[in-house]
Amino acid sequence: MSKYALVTGASSGIGLCYAKELASRGYNLFIVSIQEKELADTAEMLRNTYGIVVHSMYMDLTRPDAADILLRYVEDNELDLEILINNAGVFFFNNLIETPWKRVEVMLDLHIKTVTRMTQLFGAWMAKRKHGYILNMSSMSAWMAMPGINIYNSTKAYILNFSRSMWYELKPHGVTVTAICPGAIDTGLYGLAPNLRRLAVRLQVSMPPEKLVRKALKAMFRKKKSVVPGWINGPFVFLCKHVPDWVVFLLMKHITKFMK
Repeated sequence: MSKYALVTGASSGIGLCYAKELASRGYNLFIVSIQEKELADTAEMLRNTYGIVVHSMYMDLTRPDAADILLRYVEDNELDLEILINNAGVFFFNNLIETPWKRVEVMLDLHIKTVTRMTQLFGAWMAKRKHGYILNMSSMSAWMAMPGINIYNSTKAYILNFSRSMWYELKPHGVTVTAICPGAIDTGLYGLAPNLRRLAVRLQVSMPPEKLVRKALKAMFRKKKSVVPGWINGPFVFLCKHVPDWVVFLLMKHITKFMK
């Protein structure tokens, strides 16, 4: 029986890249997304392209019982689940005091409650089977104190520290938890013009999502606690911890146009 991987937020962006890469390696998939039409199209594409079995579920992962529903589906359908990719997330750039609370709440729910509950439930399930991999998407911003992304970077710091702690808790049971902390990724998330996106990739300031996914899975299968992919990002993390206040205030004057 072929192994399964569960990927959240799999209908677009980085999540779709995870689904394609895992499918190319022969994994059957259980994909979850809040984008109903895109999810159905993705499932059909994966079946036709890779010849694998694909289960899909349209799901708002901010629901308090979302993780319970997903685990119940895995058990009811007897899926031989080996990998959980907690990829679903949101991003916005705006001052907190100007941001509607509902928008903040969605990010808190997805990045903290959902990741925690998914890791708890599936970690326990995998521990009983003495085998499994969990990959949680953090960010290089976990080390940054930056206005405009204060909720984002704080939740990503939570994911990083939570994942590293859970690595120790689950490793004796044959299960590992890996936090991936990428820098800028070449998607439409930042609203950059195509020529600027290409320039950022050439300068290796930004990384193609396919490359990120390959590096992330390599780290996961090597049972790493956490990884900052990209040669330029390691030194940048160190610099983030020592940025003078005047630099942050200077940046604030130039980045308000990206707030939305």
